[in-house]
Amino acid sequence: MSTRLAVGDPAPDLTLPDADGKPVSLADYRGRKVIVYFYPAASTPGCTKQACDFRDNLAELNGEGVEVLGVSPDKPAKLAKFRDAEGLTFPLLSDPEKTTLQAWGAFGEKTMYGKTVTGVLRSTFLVDEDGKIAAAMYNVRATGHVAKLRKDLKL
Repeated sequence: MSTRLAVGDPAPDLTLPDADGKPVSLADYRGRKVIVYFYPAASTPGCTKQACDFRDNLAELNGEGVEVLGVSPDKPAKLAKFRDAEGLTFPLLSDPEKTTLQAWGAFGEKTMYGKTVTGVLRSTFLVDEDGKIAAAMYNVRATGHVAKLRKDLKL
């Protein structure tokens, strides 16, 4: 089980390939706020709903100076298919070894259909301009998440 992050913690380093295989690093966003969200699998109903929610609110989030990065254990080719099918306009990052997921506390035991399983914990973080965790939310709901996020974080 990975350790959970808390407000004020430094955001763990993150450099992962995007849907096109190009490395994207959290350090590239220093000086800007970034929402980093972790989701279990591209093209599944809940993850599609969540990604489209971020897509539909991206202009407003960007207008508030907030970038969005999505991270899953999917390989870049699957992420590219997901991005193209849903018209996603923010980077989707690939973490098949789950090292970044674990570093952010977004991988571990969860209950699914009444059974305890190990997997991706749907999680969202706001990283501030200095690379510190400004908000850490674990086991978030896919539906209505961005509206709740914008309300809670006043974005």
